[in-house]
Amino acid sequence: MLTFFTTAKPFRGHSAIIQRNALQSWKLLHPDVEVILFGDEEGAAESCADYGLRHEVHVERYQGRIPYVSFMFERAQEIARHDYLCYSNCDIILLDDFLKAFRRALKWRKHFLMVSKRWDTEITEAINFGQRDWATRLRRFARRHGLQMGEYWIDFFLFPKGLYTNMPPLLVGYCYWDNWMIWRTLSLGVPVLDCSPALVPIHQNHAYSSESERVKFVSTDVLSLRNREAIGGEEHIASLNDSTHRMTRIGWVRPFHLWNAIWFFLLEVTRPLRSVLGLRSKAMRGTREKM
Repeated sequence: MLTFFTTAKPFRGHSAIIQRNALQSWKLLHPDVEVILFGDEEGAAESCADYGLRHEVHVERYQGRIPYVSFMFERAQEIARHDYLCYSNCDIILLDDFLKAFRRALKWRKHFLMVSKRWDTEITEAINFGQRDWATRLRRFARRHGLQMGEYWIDFFLFPKGLYTNMPPLLVGYCYWDNWMIWRTLSLGVPVLDCSPALVPIHQNHAYSSESERVKFVSTDVLSLRNREAIGGEEHIASLNDSTHRMTRIGWVRPFHLWNAIWFFLLEVTRPLRSVLGLRSKAMRGTREKM
């Protein structure tokens, strides 16, 4: 089926609630789901025992504190039971629509990266997973009271084993590494499937600790800039808008840049006429960018 992997903050207070919510939601997707939790943070071993997760205590860290996401991707691909893996941040609740989208993607092709926008939602209590309709209730709550974030907020990556090798030393929890993931996939000629219309991945809102030096919506903290340098700068930053394909709300996969292809086809067939009229492609592209 599928192997999830992640790392977590110490399981204390609100962090414990939202992380346990996330981990349980993944395990409930399918009986054969595997979940690997990296790190020896407080409460990690107990949570793994409670939910039947695989606990990888060792994770390489920057200055002994912050896990390298690159290490986790390398190690997870070595030890995962399944041929498809999904890294997700440990505050993301995934619902049954996630599994449906994954199955539809597999029917479409075997080699892809599946991603989606997230829905920021205020959740302060443990989810009652014993309720039969918990997923339906939660999805409705997120759509009504949450906020779907933009194309740069990417919190999970579903991919076939072996896709990511020789990653730069990137730090989890800071900006730019997720944008590099999309750029790297595109650079390998692998399609990127944006499932935002079909999914409601729920990001449980939380505060940033003063120790992390992170502020939401700000990407100029020292460690985010370190990630940007590690990926090779802005030219290696991509977003969901750079996806090659998009899944519709009813599960059909369509080329994401179809209108781009049509536009440039029109540019080509009208080139002789534009030359006569003295119009420049650059000017026309500028018009397109304003549309």
